[in-house]
Amino acid sequence: MNVETKLIQNKLGLLKLAEKLGSVTEACEVYGYSRDSFYRIKELFETGGAIALKEVSRKKPNYKNRIEPELEEAVVQFAKDQPALGQLRASNELKKKGLFISPCGVRCVWQRHDLETFPKRLKALEARMAEENLILTEAQMIALERKKEKKEAIGEIETEHPGYLGAQDTYYVGNIKGVGRIYQQTFIDTYSKVAMAKLYDRKNAITAADMLNDTVLPFFEQQQLPLLRILTDRGTEYCGKAEYHEYELYLQIEDIDHSKTKARSPQTNGICERFHRTIQDEFYAIAFRKKLYTSVEEIQKDLDEWIDQYNNDRTHSGKYCFGRTPMQTFCDSKQLAKAKRIDELLQNEANFNLPGKTEAGSAEEQPARDSQADGNEKMVELPSTVFQNSFLSQIP
Repeated sequence: MNVETKLIQNKLGLLKLAEKLGSVTEACEVYGYSRDSFYRIKELFETGGAIALKEVSRKKPNYKNRIEPELEEAVVQFAKDQPALGQLRASNELKKKGLFISPCGVRCVWQRHDLETFPKRLKALEARMAEENLILTEAQMIALERKKEKKEAIGEIETEHPGYLGAQDTYYVGNIKGVGRIYQQTFIDTYSKVAMAKLYDRKNAITAADMLNDTVLPFFEQQQLPLLRILTDRGTEYCGKAEYHEYELYLQIEDIDHSKTKARSPQTNGICERFHRTIQDEFYAIAFRKKLYTSVEEIQKDLDEWIDQYNNDRTHSGKYCFGRTPMQTFCDSKQLAKAKRIDELLQNEANFNLPGKTEAGSAEEQPARDSQADGNEKMVELPSTVFQNSFLSQIP
């Protein structure tokens, strides 16, 4: 209940009390109103009902102090054309065009049109885009990209279907007596929230790549879906020169795009961070109290059982889960990924098979090109096998 509603109820209570007591004076003493105010309230109630008792502001705008309509229109248009610029920059830029207005004047105009902040100016721009077939300028596109980066920095990740984006992170489990340091490589499909985890005794690029090669990609191959992109932080196990870094090399071979979190914004990869809290509370905190482990393999065995229960039995409250389990969400949403792949294939075919366009070369040259293409495919497969055998076999 806001202040305005309370005031209306207070006035209605005054009228009811006066009617009940049969005395205007006593009712006014109880509520603190004068007799003149009582009769004014009564007249308003009789003519317009309870809505007429609403407080009316006595402030009236002084239009004499406002700027010319042409200048105000120019200030508003500037906010729509350059939403990322503030009031000082707007004042300086308008002066170049011969329109003189102070930064405070710019802000006053923007306040009247609900444009005084950057998010409000972006909201107005998006409203224009929805209403009109608007062609964005470079400044407007940059402003919208800034908004997208800010949304990602607070944990809002764009994902459209299973396999569209996977999140990977390293979690330090602890230094277990008799076992040593234990690190967990975590992977989560950001759409379905299907999680995978594997334990190692070290943290480097080889273990990060082994997690994908041994657990993640076989799962997506089994589901007949590709993994398009991976989001990681900027740790040394994930980032480095592509020519020498094992993890970057592996992503290139498997044709997986690599996205990195915004600097000093760990919440960008908040899906993994939240999962680490869950696995700590529901698995590690319980397992280490019940059992003494002597090897990483023993912990991994119990961890696999918990992950299986997490994916198949435990309901999830994720954005696209709607109370289903992660695996159920993954299976129910597979058609989204397949439909998008079909649309992309049709689009690519339409781009290449343009009307009236024929492939250059004679009929005799075509088999030679086909055989050359087959040879290239074999050459693409060879580095993948050599690469995997070379550095993934180094893991104990």
